[in-house]
Amino acid sequence: MSFVKSLLSRRAFTALAGAAVIATAMPAPSFAADVTIPIIVKDTTSFYWQIVLAGARKAGKDLGVNVPELGAQAESDVNGQISILENAVAGKPAAVVISPTEFKALGKPIDEAAKSVPIIGIDSGADSKAFKSFLTTDNVQGGRIAADGLAAAIKGATGKEEGEVVILTNLPGVGSLEQRREGFLDQVKTKYPGLKVIADKYGDGQATTGLNMMTDLITANPNLVGIFASNLIMAQGVGQAIAENKLGEKIKVIGFDSDDKTVGFLKDGAIAGLVVQDPYRMGYDGVKTALAVSKGEKVEENVDTGANLVTKANMADPKIDALLNPKIK
Repeated sequence: MSFVKSLLSRRAFTALAGAAVIATAMPAPSFAADVTIPIIVKDTTSFYWQIVLAGARKAGKDLGVNVPELGAQAESDVNGQISILENAVAGKPAAVVISPTEFKALGKPIDEAAKSVPIIGIDSGADSKAFKSFLTTDNVQGGRIAADGLAAAIKGATGKEEGEVVILTNLPGVGSLEQRREGFLDQVKTKYPGLKVIADKYGDGQATTGLNMMTDLITANPNLVGIFASNLIMAQGVGQAIAENKLGEKIKVIGFDSDDKTVGFLKDGAIAGLVVQDPYRMGYDGVKTALAVSKGEKVEENVDTGANLVTKANMADPKIDALLNPKIK
């Protein structure tokens, strides 16, 4: 009898706990409190990915879904993310939301995972056709926006859309970064023939590498007028190099994504503009879409979550301010 009473007590406790979750997260599907949807990001320490996780966390609260927040400690830890994905799938969740660290390396692991659970992709792609839905910035368009912003900044400083420019990419083989690079280079080639790309370099995922690369480029290229740093980490390093050398008036920088440091560089003039995505929406809608898929609902295969060019002139606009200052807690 004691075993039965204990079992009943545990069931009663579970029921009460579940009711409490649903009560604080209304409106929510009646079964959602029992649903687990892990989200796996590239780097849990990065501000950008913390915003993604904040969006996912809010979706979990609103929908009454358990959302484990998973990810490696660095975007370069490809094998670490693969192991995290395998462990998450072994827990038999309702679905998994993931931003693949590397396009080719994550293809087969995602194919394998999708045999067991629905996979929702966010931010970056992978060499897989197994995604039930994919939510991301149109990164090719983001690269074009960066090229337009850089050309405008250079023209504002020199009176013409001409001069030597450089593109710095954080890591090779990352789907979103390669698409930004492609969009930038194509836009420069077709729309700004006066801009000459004199260097197209890759880093190793560290902001200090971006700083060192930028410092070397400044020394070796006295006629340099523009830089496109295609992600947050690279923009941090480049912005620091420009600030330390007080070259904000001479060399215009367009970064991608934002945090307190890069927004500070924008205010001080070390960076001319930032192409800002909506990572909060990626996290929120990623979980929302995953829940819909787990219930058998039809969802869009591809969702563009948008991108905007932020400059010192428009950073106080309410829409832009919401992107620059997301609520991450």
